[in-house]
Amino acid sequence: MFALREGMFKRIPDIVVWPCCHDDVVRVVDLACKHNVCIIPFGGGTSVSSALECPENEKRTIVSLDTSQMSRILWIDEKNLTAHVEAGITGQDLEKQVVHLKVVTPKGIVEKSCQGPRMSTGPDIYHFLMGSEGTLGVVTEVTIKIRPVPEYQKYGSVVFPNFERGVACLREVARQRCAPASIRLMDNAQFQFGHALKPQVASIFTSFLDGLKKFYITKFKGFDPNHLCVATLLFEGDREKVLQHEKQVYDIAAKFGGLAAGEDNGQRGYMLTFVIAYLRDLGMDYYLIGESFETSVPWDRVLDLCRNVKERIVRECKERGVQFPPFSTCRVTQTYDAGACVYFYFAFNYRGLSDPVHVYEDIEFAAREEILANGGSLSHHHGVGKLRKRWLKDSISQVGIGMLQSVKNFVDPNNIFGNRNLL
Repeated sequence: MFALREGMFKRIPDIVVWPCCHDDVVRVVDLACKHNVCIIPFGGGTSVSSALECPENEKRTIVSLDTSQMSRILWIDEKNLTAHVEAGITGQDLEKQVVHLKVVTPKGIVEKSCQGPRMSTGPDIYHFLMGSEGTLGVVTEVTIKIRPVPEYQKYGSVVFPNFERGVACLREVARQRCAPASIRLMDNAQFQFGHALKPQVASIFTSFLDGLKKFYITKFKGFDPNHLCVATLLFEGDREKVLQHEKQVYDIAAKFGGLAAGEDNGQRGYMLTFVIAYLRDLGMDYYLIGESFETSVPWDRVLDLCRNVKERIVRECKERGVQFPPFSTCRVTQTYDAGACVYFYFAFNYRGLSDPVHVYEDIEFAAREEILANGGSLSHHHGVGKLRKRWLKDSISQVGIGMLQSVKNFVDPNNIFGNRNLL
C-alpha cells in the first residue's frame, strides 16, 4: 500500500488476464508454455507475504492470471454436505475444507479421482498443491465441505484481570475440547485500542451504565485497567445447545477470574477485526505504517513468546530511529489441543525516516527471528511467499527443500509459474 501511494513499484505485470472457466486457464497456461511467459496466479489478493509481487529481475513477460471471474458455485450436494466451486470464489480457509480439487500445471491437469472423506493413497499430493503458493500451477475448481446455516448465534465476552489468566482459560477450554465457534483473546493494548474506537455513547443513561460497569470491574473487583484483557466469543448451533455450551465456557472462565462482559462487547470485538484492515491506509495520512503477522505456538510457550516479541519490537524501533513508542499488541485467535495461533499487530510513526518500508521490514524480520527463537512457527496461515522464504530451510530442513525443488523441476521445468515464492 505504501509503494502504491508513493509510486515505488520496481516491476509490475505486463498483461492481466481474467479467465472465466477452467478451460480458459488451460489455454492460457498452454500459451505461456509455448512462448515462455511467466504466470503469477492471483486469487483473493489478500497476501501479506509479498507472494504476489513481481520478481524484480524477471526479464520475461509477466502475466497476472486473475481468477476473480471464476466465482461460480457449480453444484451443491446436500446429501453429502459438499459444494463444488470455482477457485476464484472468496471464502476463509478454503484449503482446510477441500475434499476435491482441479489444478492446471505445465505438465497437465491434476484432479482427484475420488471424493471420499478420507483416503490412504500415499503422501497427500493435493495438499502439497494447495500449499504451493502459485509455484506449480493454478487451482481452478475445488470441492469444499459445507454445513447448514446455524439455527442460533450468540456473541459473548469475558474480561480477565490479566493476559496470563486469559491464556490459561483458553488452554483449559481447548483441553476440554469445548471451544465455541470462535474464541479470541485480546491483550490489554488491543483492548484499549478497541475501546478508543468505540462510538460515542448515545445518551446520559448509557453513559451512566458504562460508568457503573467500569466501577464494578475496576473498583469492586479490583481489575487494573492497564492489565485487564478481554476474550470475545461466538456460539453457534441450536438454541438449547448454545445456551448449555455458553454456560460451560463461562463456568471455566470464572475459575480463572473471568467476568462475563456481555454480548455487545463480544460483537464489537469481532467488528474490530474487520476495521483494522482499513485503518492501515488511513494511518498513512498521519505518518503511521503498520501490519499484522502471525504464528502458531505450543501452549507452554504462548506467554513468553507474546512478551518477548512485543519487547523486541519496541527495542528494534528505538534502535532504528523511530521517534515515538510503537503500537505493539497481540491476540490469541485459534486454539488447538497442543497450542494456539497468535496474531501480532504493530505500527509506528515514520516521521523523519527516509525509507519507512525498509525500517518496517527490518523490524518484522527481527520479530520473526524472536518468534522462531521462542518456539513459534514460521507461519500459521499467512504462508511463506517471498517474505519468509529465508527461514523455510530451517523450518522444513534441507531435505524438505530438495523435495519441493524436485517437484517444481518435474511439474514446471521452465519455471512458467515464476513468482519465486517458497524457493
